[in-house]
Amino acid sequence: MKKEKRYQIAITALVAVIILQWVFISLGRPRPKKPVKRPPSVPALAFKGKIAIVLDDWGYNLNNLPLAASIKYPITASVLPNLSYSKKAARELHRRGWQVILHLPLEPHDQVRLEKDTIMASMDKATVRDILDRDLADIDYVMGVSGHMGSLATEDPAIMEVIFKDLLSRQFFFLDSFVTSNSVCAQVARSVGLPFIKRDVFLDNKLEPEYIKKQIYQLKTKARIYGRAVGIGHDRRATLQVLKEIMPQLEKEGYKFVYVSELAR
Repeated sequence: MKKEKRYQIAITALVAVIILQWVFISLGRPRPKKPVKRPPSVPALAFKGKIAIVLDDWGYNLNNLPLAASIKYPITASVLPNLSYSKKAARELHRRGWQVILHLPLEPHDQVRLEKDTIMASMDKATVRDILDRDLADIDYVMGVSGHMGSLATEDPAIMEVIFKDLLSRQFFFLDSFVTSNSVCAQVARSVGLPFIKRDVFLDNKLEPEYIKKQIYQLKTKARIYGRAVGIGHDRRATLQVLKEIMPQLEKEGYKFVYVSELAR
């Protein structure tokens, strides 16, 4: 009996050892990890092109400043000199993050009412420089210059060379509104080494929202084809309202809005 009892104890001990070994082995074995659920990858937005929006003719009033302030994208304001609200418009738009350029009055072919101190093609060099100097001093935060009207002046190499050499000395750029297909601005700017850009699309020749949208779609097509495009509109409520609506949509499509100075070469 004692012998059988010893066998039973030995067997029990052996079983206990086997059980303990199995437990230790199980505890030491790495447990399979649950697969980590990752959020579905969002494809990177394809870059379509850069778009610069320029709005001309600021300075007549301040009516559209609140609407302008609600647009949170880079826009360039082209401010006319010597108007009742030129200084304040430039200051307020700059404060709201807009880029400011001078909208320089230049002589057109048409017989229309001209702004004060419009530069005429018949003026001598000294007079042109004096007017340009006064106009630039009239507006704060100016980064460059565009032409207001100017279908006659921008066809005249001599007058544009005087203006461009002055702008070059100030490290400015020039935006050609391109109101005449005979403009010599690109050639003259190249010859003097002035950073230059020209308008691609006018946005609001008609003050109809659907027309303005159509022009903006034309602008984005040019940006997609050429990598960049410049659209010129005006200080008009309809234009600002359409831009506020459509700029976020274009950004989602892959277009990047920039100040016009970024495109001047």
